[in-house]
This record gives sequence, C-alpha cells and structure tokens, in this order.
Amino acid sequence: MRILSLNGWGGRLGEELVSYIKGADPDVFCLQEVTNTPDAASPWLIYRDGGAELPQRANLFAEVAGVLPGHQAFFCPAARGPLHHGDSAFQSEWGLATFVRRSLPVIGQVQDFIHGAFSADGFGEHPRSRNAHAVRLHDYATRRTTLIVHLHGLRELDGKGDTPARNTQTTRLIELIDRVRHQHDGLVVCGDFNVLPESRMLAALRDIGLTELVMTRGFIDTRTSYYSKTPRFADYMLVSDNVGVRRFEVVAAPQVSDHRALLLEIG
Repeated sequence: MRILSLNGWGGRLGEELVSYIKGADPDVFCLQEVTNTPDAASPWLIYRDGGAELPQRANLFAEVAGVLPGHQAFFCPAARGPLHHGDSAFQSEWGLATFVRRSLPVIGQVQDFIHGAFSADGFGEHPRSRNAHAVRLHDYATRRTTLIVHLHGLRELDGKGDTPARNTQTTRLIELIDRVRHQHDGLVVCGDFNVLPESRMLAALRDIGLTELVMTRGFIDTRTSYYSKTPRFADYMLVSDNVGVRRFEVVAAPQVSDHRALLLEIG
C-alpha cells in the first residue's frame, strides 16, 4: 500500500500538483489545505487576509478527484468563507481530502474537529478550526487492516511551540483514533502538524506506540524552496510497530507546494 501525504498550499501550484499526483498514483492520498468552490467563475480565486492576497485554486478537490478516477474521494470541510475574483466573492469550503483506491474497502471512518468547530460563515479568527479524518482500510492482498489518520494542525500566529490549544488538539486527536481503531490494526498518522519535532504532540503520539519517520530516518527538512522561513519542519508521518515499512521518503522533487510530500510504502 502506497500512502502519500501533502499540504496542497491551497493549490498555489495546482497544475503541477495535479500532474504529480496523477503520476504518483498513490493507493491512499491524504491532502491538506484543499479548496472546494462549486460556483467559482474562474479556476483561480484570491484569498484575502489582513491585507495579503494569495491565489487559490478554486476547485482543487475536484481536480485531484478527476485524475484519480479509481479512488473514492472524501472531502472534509473545516470552514466556509469568501474567495474573490475581481469584485465578486464566492463562498469556498476549505479543509481536508482523502482519496482511497476502490480496491481497498473502507470498513470504518470518522471525521471530527480537533480544534474548534465547523465555521459556516467565514474562515474565522486565528487559531482557526481544524479537523482530522480517519479511514480504516482492509487490504485483501496482505489480509491486514490499517487505520490511516491525517490532520492539518492548528496555526498559531506566534509560532509552532507548545500551547494549551495544541495540548487540547492532541487529546482530541488521540480520542478520535481510539474511536475507530480496533485491536491489532496497523496505524498511520500523517499530515501537516504545524508543530516542532520536540513538541508535546509528537511525544504523546509516541506514548501510544507510534514511531515518527521524518526525524528517525534522518530527514532535516519538510519544506520546499517556496518556503523561506525557519524552522523548516511541519509535516510528519508516524506508524505503529505492526506496520511493515518498506519505504519512506520526504519527496525532494518535484516541488508542488511549499511543503514536501511524504511517501510511505507498507506491506
């Protein structure tokens, strides 16, 4: 099973990102920062926040689903707010998306908020609502069941250090995992955590029996050249001891976001 995790950066490099995903053809694709704007009048819209204007791919969810026709596509919105095209505003959903190859039956799943709640009337003040999505999959080839969970951790304006809100987020994430995980399931947790390697969040996940692969495999950067700030860690992939890791990579090229993709092959 090939699992790919990526923060899509709102589709800022949409065409390159979609082309890469088509070629990578993952069995499970966990995508963060996904846009879904059914009424958009243009493939590109503008997100405005505090005087900044950032281009967003209007329908990144539909575009990725279009190049993965053999996958079930799940969209998990965290908020709905305005994106702009000139003087016009379009209501756009923003959140997570999970794509699962149809030959892998989804035998359990849960989507819930690990910070805040769904915001239907705007993206809200920082730190904004965040959710997680868990899918429990059976692999006929290996006769194993694996729970795959991904998240986009909350962003706080003063950085990626430990905070009470992040502590609560961690508790809610572990509660979500416990709701759907069965005894003997393999467990993979991935995404853009928005925390530092020494964070209490990663320590708590280690305490439930997970091994983090980015740091333990010697990778020193999960950001691309499109990201100029430090620190350069945000994305992580953790696995339980009963997950057989065949390959793990922090993908260096192509660069399709300001985050690097994380690629895991298990068997």
